[in-house]
Amino acid sequence: MLKQVSIYAENVKGKMLEITSILAKENINILGSVTNDSAEYGIVRMVVSDPDKAVTELKKADIICKLTDVLAVEIHDEVGNLQKLLQALDDSNISVDYLYLSFNRDSGCPIMVFHAQDAPEVENSLKSKGFTLCD
Repeated sequence: MLKQVSIYAENVKGKMLEITSILAKENINILGSVTNDSAEYGIVRMVVSDPDKAVTELKKADIICKLTDVLAVEIHDEVGNLQKLLQALDDSNISVDYLYLSFNRDSGCPIMVFHAQDAPEVENSLKSKGFTLCD
């Protein structure tokens, strides 16, 4: 299971630059990311190379953030593979709260990062169906 950094960022000019500058200064690589915004705040979700250090450094800069457990499944870059993953989850009555794309830098394969309730149960379900989960 992966740890995701969930960042609550005010919708102001330069906030993403501030976040990425902190991570770059600490030599933390962003491996996958998605941003959702609302009128005043956005939620930036990131899988990074050192999530614990990222949270520590972002909090030092008074940026509200926390670690969240997420699952990551490597799939081959072929038509219909995301649908197969989502169908397997649906068949097990698992609801996905959100998902976003990353990729395995070694294999070059896409990795679908997602959040669902009861992550350990979801992980076991996917493994039993033959999916490869990433740590």
